[in-house]
Amino acid sequence: MKIGFDHKKYLEEQSKFILERVNNYDKLYLEFGGKLLFDYHAKRVLPGFDENAKIKLLHKLKEKVEIIVCVYAGDIERNKIRGDFGITYDMDVLRLIDDLRDYDLDVNSIVITRYDGQPAATVFMNKLQRRGIKVYTHKAIKGYPTDVDTIVSDEGYGANPYIETTKPIVVVTAPGPGSGKLATCLSQLYHEHKRGRVAGYSKFETFPVWNVPLKHPLNIAYEAATVDLKDVNMIDSFHFDAYNEVTVNYNRDIEMFPVLKRIIEKITGAESVYKSPTDMGVNRVGYGIIDDEVVKEASKQEIIRRYFKTSCEYKKGYIDEETFQRSKLIMETLNLKEEDRKVVMPARERSAKLKKECNKNDTCPVVALELEDGVFITGKGSNVMSAAAAVVLNAIKYCANISDEIHLLSPVILEPIINLKTNTLGSKNIPLDCEEILIALSICAATNPTAQVALEKLTMLKGCQAHSTTILSRNEEQVFRKLGIDITCDPEYPTLSLYYNN
Repeated sequence: MKIGFDHKKYLEEQSKFILERVNNYDKLYLEFGGKLLFDYHAKRVLPGFDENAKIKLLHKLKEKVEIIVCVYAGDIERNKIRGDFGITYDMDVLRLIDDLRDYDLDVNSIVITRYDGQPAATVFMNKLQRRGIKVYTHKAIKGYPTDVDTIVSDEGYGANPYIETTKPIVVVTAPGPGSGKLATCLSQLYHEHKRGRVAGYSKFETFPVWNVPLKHPLNIAYEAATVDLKDVNMIDSFHFDAYNEVTVNYNRDIEMFPVLKRIIEKITGAESVYKSPTDMGVNRVGYGIIDDEVVKEASKQEIIRRYFKTSCEYKKGYIDEETFQRSKLIMETLNLKEEDRKVVMPARERSAKLKKECNKNDTCPVVALELEDGVFITGKGSNVMSAAAAVVLNAIKYCANISDEIHLLSPVILEPIINLKTNTLGSKNIPLDCEEILIALSICAATNPTAQVALEKLTMLKGCQAHSTTILSRNEEQVFRKLGIDITCDPEYPTLSLYYNN
């Protein structure tokens, strides 16, 4: 893969500017935009970006940093899913705490925002507290965000409990957008100033990138990633008026800036040091780009990938038609087509050929995978295994130079697994999925050296692109994610079953 981004330079730039902000205050509340860990979107659009760059930066500053994690009570109540992990937001908070501890970072507490006694949020709060984790609850503030007099008062931010912190940088993060990070930062700012301390607020930003053009594919890819939030990139008019400099920000920050500026000024009793939303952010991503053409192409591919994801979510009923059409419009803005993702046509062509051979009208699930050398490998669904499992087996056989005629899986191993799955456990999905096939392969590898050689080639699939002609099960999506394979799907179900569809 061609590299378009200098990860080391980015870390140096970003840490330097954060420390400059800290020097202006006794304490800096730093709101983290985007994913703190496993930022796969950034990794895909900026080839060379480390998906854990942010956490590694904080690890370098660990003596100065502690972390508050926010989660919106309503997201817990409705079991909102973090798409790139397939887990609910409350479970993602637990994962986040564990991962932060692995980097020796101090997790101060969890804040459940807009809490109003939601039962699921209460259960989650109890679970955390009984494991020794501090939990705070913030209620919705009447008149937020426009009634500044009420917000900045004892009935507003003052009604929220004060979170005791001890380090100069307090990072406020969350599983996803709309979790109440900004309100938590400003609430803390209110309490700090009531106590006579000089505290400040800033944002750790990644996208949109303020110093690349508005219509650059990198910034358009951000719109594609937040299509459900209806985020739109805009020229920051406040920044232009103040500095006569064209910069890019997005609609929510620009719309909120006048109110946010008033809130900060009312809290501090002084004129805000920020003249624009761009001023508030620390975002040095643009300075890490070393090959703009590579970044542009990667961003276009991400837009197509997001379009496929949105198409599948629309098919599943998770999003409305307006969101789907907006995703389609973003594609058309750059004259992109589904087929511009190279791995799409090999999958569709193989599926069409199978339909013709079998004289079938229903779906013939096929997954195609592009290897590092540009070779396309396909796998079709059968009575024994899914198309996703078949393509992984075929790919590692190719990488290991194992003949197509050689079977890696022994019937002696497969038959008991199928029997256990269908007869003992009562599953109606007879074909083994990707995880089950890999477990079977691991068992076979204990006595079959050829299977062992193939198993060792799984690491070669990391970074490969794949496409399925049907929607994969959540379990198989997670297996592909763990293998490091970026997969997209056509919005078609593999069978007519409603409940038992895999």
